[in-house]
Amino acid sequence: MSRFLLLLVCATILAGCDAVSTVTEGFRQSKAVETDLEQSTGVKPAVGFNWHNGRLVLVTVQFPRPYENKPLNELAGLVRDAVTKDFKQTPERIVLAFAVDK
Repeated sequence: MSRFLLLLVCATILAGCDAVSTVTEGFRQSKAVETDLEQSTGVKPAVGFNWHNGRLVLVTVQFPRPYENKPLNELAGLVRDAVTKDFKQTPERIVLAFAVDK
């Protein structure tokens, strides 16, 4: 019974501070960035994010391999535009990464 009560209190607190909707909204927005970048580059990246007190602090965009079809500055522009559009605010920092095989 005490475990149920503890879960109920935690759920009420989380609902009151709007943390759940922030996380679900963030995941939806990161998926939108992935889709936009896949359409413009042909490669689907993984997008992560970090919010702090309602501010978008960091967005990480990691491509599964080095992207060679465009110069890096053009790719960075595409990433910046997609992140700003889909997250509806400009993060303090965007990290663009590439996974490299052994």
